[in-house]
Amino acid sequence: MYELAAIIVLGILAQWLAWKSKVPAILPLILIGLLVGPLSTYITHDHLKWIEPIYNPETKHGLFPNDLLFAFVSLSIGIILFEGGMTLKIREVKGIGSVLIKMLFYGVVITTIGGSVLAHYIVGLNWTVSLLFSSLIIVTGPTVIAPILRNIPLKRNVANILKWEGILVDPIGALVAILVFEFVVAGDGGDFFREHAFQSFAKIVITGLSVGFTAAYFLRFLIKMNLIPEYLINVFTLALVLGVFVASDFMAGESGILSVVVMGMVLGNTKIEQLKSILHFKESLTVLLISILFILLAANINIKDLEYIMNWKVALVFISLIIVVRPLMVFISTFRSGLGYNDKLFISWVGPRGIVAAGIASLFGLKLTGVIEGAEYLTPLVFMVVMGTVLINASTAKWVAKKLGVSIDKPDGVLIIGANKASRLISKYLSDKGKHVVLVDQNKIAIEKAKELGLEAFEVDIFDDDLNEIVELNDIGYVLAFTSSSYVNDFVMEKYDSIFGKKGTYRLITAEELKAGKTSNNDNIFSLNDDFINMVETARDNPFIYEIKIESKEEFFENFKKLKDCPQTIPLFVFDKKQNLKVIPGDMESFEVEKDSTLVYMGNKKQFDNEECD
Repeated sequence: MYELAAIIVLGILAQWLAWKSKVPAILPLILIGLLVGPLSTYITHDHLKWIEPIYNPETKHGLFPNDLLFAFVSLSIGIILFEGGMTLKIREVKGIGSVLIKMLFYGVVITTIGGSVLAHYIVGLNWTVSLLFSSLIIVTGPTVIAPILRNIPLKRNVANILKWEGILVDPIGALVAILVFEFVVAGDGGDFFREHAFQSFAKIVITGLSVGFTAAYFLRFLIKMNLIPEYLINVFTLALVLGVFVASDFMAGESGILSVVVMGMVLGNTKIEQLKSILHFKESLTVLLISILFILLAANINIKDLEYIMNWKVALVFISLIIVVRPLMVFISTFRSGLGYNDKLFISWVGPRGIVAAGIASLFGLKLTGVIEGAEYLTPLVFMVVMGTVLINASTAKWVAKKLGVSIDKPDGVLIIGANKASRLISKYLSDKGKHVVLVDQNKIAIEKAKELGLEAFEVDIFDDDLNEIVELNDIGYVLAFTSSSYVNDFVMEKYDSIFGKKGTYRLITAEELKAGKTSNNDNIFSLNDDFINMVETARDNPFIYEIKIESKEEFFENFKKLKDCPQTIPLFVFDKKQNLKVIPGDMESFEVEKDSTLVYMGNKKQFDNEECD
C-alpha cells in the first residue's frame, strides 16, 4: 500500500517539478524512478529497492506478481498511444511542407538503419535487438519538444518544423516500432524471411487495422445515435479501448497496440462534439498513467543494467546518434529547402526522445527477455538515449539557439482573443504589415470569416484548450483580449500575461469602467475611451485603418488627443521607423514615441482630416 501511494505522490510531484522548472516531465519521472529503484540499493540495509515493481517470492518484496507488471504496462501503453493517435489530424498531414514529409520518411529510414548499425557493430547486439533498438529511438514526441520550444522564441519556420515533426513522428514512430516488434515475434526471433513469419506479421497488421477501424466507427455510431449517456462517454470509451486491446490480442497475438493506435487516429479525425471531452479525459488519465508507469519502469532497472550502459561503447553509440545520425537525416531532408545552414544545425541538435520510446522499450524488453538473446539490454539502452537527449536538449537548446542566431530577440507577434469584426480588421492590417497574427475565438462563424481573409485563425475554447498544442506561438509578443466578456478578458490577462505577453498583455475597458470615467492608472487597458461596443461599431461603420506620419513626440500627442476626441476614430498602434510595433497603452505617462514613427488608427478619415472632432 505504501509503495503504491508513494508512486502516485512522487509521480505527480515530478509532473509539478517539470512544470515549475519548464523541463519535459519524463526527466524527473525517470530520475525519481532510478532513485527509488536501483540507486536505493546502495543505502538500504538489505540491498533491496525501496520500490520493487516485480514481486520476488524469495524476499517477499515487490508489487506485481508473475506477469501482472507486463499486463499493466501493456494496457497503460495502449491507453497512452490511443490518446496519442487522437491528436494526429489528417489536415495537419496535408498542410505540412515537403521538408516535414521528407523528415518523416528519412527520419524513419536513416534512424532505423543508422541505429541498427551502431548498436550491432559498436555494442555487439544481434541484428534483431539492434533493429528493435533503432526503431524505438525514431520518435521525438511533442511532450518533450513542447517545453523546450516554449522557452525559446525561435524563428517560425524552425519552431514549426520541430513542433510538427514531434507531433507527426510520435504515432508514426510508434507504429514502426510496433510493426518491427510484431515481425520479430512472428519470426520467433529467428529467420525473418520464413514463410510463417510473413504470414503471422500480415495477420497481426490486418487484425490491428480492421479491429481499430471497426471499434472507432462502432463508438462513433453509439455517440451519434445518443446510445451512451453524457456522463458515461469518457469511461465507456476507456472500457472500449481496453476491450479492443485485449480482444485484438486474443485474435492475433501482439496486435492490441496497433488496434488502439488506429482506433485513436480514426476517432481523432471524426467530427464528434463529444470528442473534446473524451480527449481531455484521456489526457488527464494519460498524465496519471505516465507518472506511475515511468517511475515503475525506471525502478525496474537493475544496477547491472546501469553498469552495462556506463561504458565507452554505449557512450559512443549515443554520441553518434546525436552528431551523425540525426544531422544526416536533417540535412538530407532539408536539401534545397531554403532553410539556412544554422537553422539546419539547430534542428539537428534538438531531437529529444520521449515517452513513447521509453514506454514501448520497457514493454518489448519485458516480453522478449529470456526469449531473444540480448533483449534485456533493450530497455536500459533506450532509457539512456531518452534521458541523455532530454537532459542535453533541455539544458543547451536556448544557448545553442542564441549562438546560431535562430532565436528571436524581440518577439512581436500578436495573439488576439476574439475574432469579431474589429479584431479581424486589425488582424488583417497587421498581417499585411508582415506581423505574425493569430486570432482565436469559440465562434465558428467568426473564425470562418477570418480565414476567408487569409488570416491565421483557430476555433478555440480559451478556458479548456492549450493554445501551444493548436498553433505555434513562440514569436508572440503581444496579447490583446478583444471580447465582449470582461470575465474572458480578465482570464486571458491572468493566464497568458506571463506566457506570451513578453511585450504586453492588453484588454478592452469594460462598460462599467468607461462609464465611471476610469483614469490612466492601468497600463494593461488597450484604450481608455473605447469598450467592446465602441470598437465593433466603429469597425462596422468605418471599416478602415489609416496611418499618420509623426515627426515628434509633441505631434504624436496632438494627433492622439484629436483621435480620442473624435467619436468615429480609435487610435490603435505606433510603428517606429524600424517597423517595430508598439501598442498604445491606457497609461500614457511612460509611453515613448520616436521621431519618424507612424500612428495607426481605425475609423473615419474624412471626419478626422476635416477637423470635425475639435
